[in-house]
Parts: sequence; structure tokens; C-alpha cells
Amino acid sequence: MTDIESLVGTRIGSVIRRWTDKITEINRKYATPRIRMSRGVKVVLLFLRLYLIFLVLLLGYKFWTLLG
Repeated sequence: MTDIESLVGTRIGSVIRRWTDKITEINRKYATPRIRMSRGVKVVLLFLRLYLIFLVLLLGYKFWTLLG
């Protein structure tokens, strides 16, 4: 019984290791951006990020008021 458990554990470990290796490879490949963004694009992305945070806070506030 111990042999089967170790065999299954080894196979599961190798599958997980392959997945994490693939993820690490993808992260390494896209770690540095390949395109340059203009100042306008950066400003718009910052605005969208702040807008998303505002919407999440608004959703949290609405949830909090419904509980009370």
C-alpha cells in the first residue's frame, strides 16, 4: 500500500511541478513590457484603475448598508 501511495504522490508532484514550471516560464517571458506607452495612455490607465477601486468601494459600501 505504501508503494502505491508513493507512486501516486510522485506522479501528482510531477504534474504540479510541470504546471508551476510552465507558469514560471510565462512570467519570466512577460516580466518586461515590450511596448512603450505614451503619457496619455498611462494617465488613462491610472484613471481606470482608480475608477475600478471606486466601484469596488461603492459595492462594499452597498453590501455593508444592506447588512445593517
